[in-house]
Amino acid sequence: MKDPEQNDLSQGEKITLLIDQKADLTDDISQVILEAPELLDTVFKGVSSSTPRVKFRCAKILKIISVKQPILLIPSWDFFINLLDSDNKIILWNALDILANLTSADRDHKFDKIYQRYYKFLEDESMVTAAHVVENSAVIASNRPDLQKKITEKLLKINNIPRDGECNAILSGKVIQTFENYFDAIEDKEEVIKFAREQNKSERNATKLKAHKFIKKHGN
Repeated sequence: MKDPEQNDLSQGEKITLLIDQKADLTDDISQVILEAPELLDTVFKGVSSSTPRVKFRCAKILKIISVKQPILLIPSWDFFINLLDSDNKIILWNALDILANLTSADRDHKFDKIYQRYYKFLEDESMVTAAHVVENSAVIASNRPDLQKKITEKLLKINNIPRDGECNAILSGKVIQTFENYFDAIEDKEEVIKFAREQNKSERNATKLKAHKFIKKHGN
């Protein structure tokens, strides 16, 4: 039975209560907000919540919206830029994902101003952070063909970044998968295939397998 007192709540207050539920209603809430974008402010505020459940759900809701209707979030571009300074890795990872998704609606090419800062995260001490940049690169390159060459060059140098050998092997595998996701748009395919051949000698079986499949498909 619904609490009769909830009838006196505003839509924003009701959304806040739903976000704080133990049950994960993220997808449902995202749909409500897509239909009533004026409720976005409630979600933006939730990202700063001291309650992890609320904080992370709000970030997840914004990520879903960035995929389904990115144009809604473009006016709040600077909000996501500021999240790149977050000490919370989960919030940072969501910000990296969201900014990549927003390039599909970035008509003013705002991403150009943060390109160097964004790809600096490839050097982050957290391999997971670097992995988010690698995986998001296929999205960015697809949305911004004019940046494809620069992005590809960055990814080809992934092993030049000082990092544990196992981490490099994992990231190299992710780079190969990313290249696969936008291979048709790549200009210098030979360099990319060369990179994959080098990973054919990887000590990590999963990376070696990705390299083998990639070369078999594109090497000829």
